[in-house]
Amino acid sequence: MSLTVNLYYKGTNGSARKFADEMEESGVAAAIRAEDGNLRYDYFIPLHDPETILLIDSWRDQEALDKHHASPMMQQLAELRDKYDLHMKAERYVSVEEPEGEDKFIRK
Repeated sequence: MSLTVNLYYKGTNGSARKFADEMEESGVAAAIRAEDGNLRYDYFIPLHDPETILLIDSWRDQEALDKHHASPMMQQLAELRDKYDLHMKAERYVSVEEPEGEDKFIRK
């Protein structure tokens, strides 16, 4: 069972994009990707809302996510969110096994 959290960072005047760029350029995003248990840490821009950045953040299990939340990196993240005056919305998903035959709708 893995956990995925979709985080929507909302800003103004391009601030959400600047936040994501700084996360990448500073190495913070790479450090998070290197944490034990991280499965995915990727930023996206919704086509209908360029003032929002979507982060898809996946972890092996709750324990790995808890360790991440207790790490010093969370302080860096909080400082950057404040710097760019971002507001957030979160959605949390727990993986389940795919029902048999469900992949017939996926073009590979």
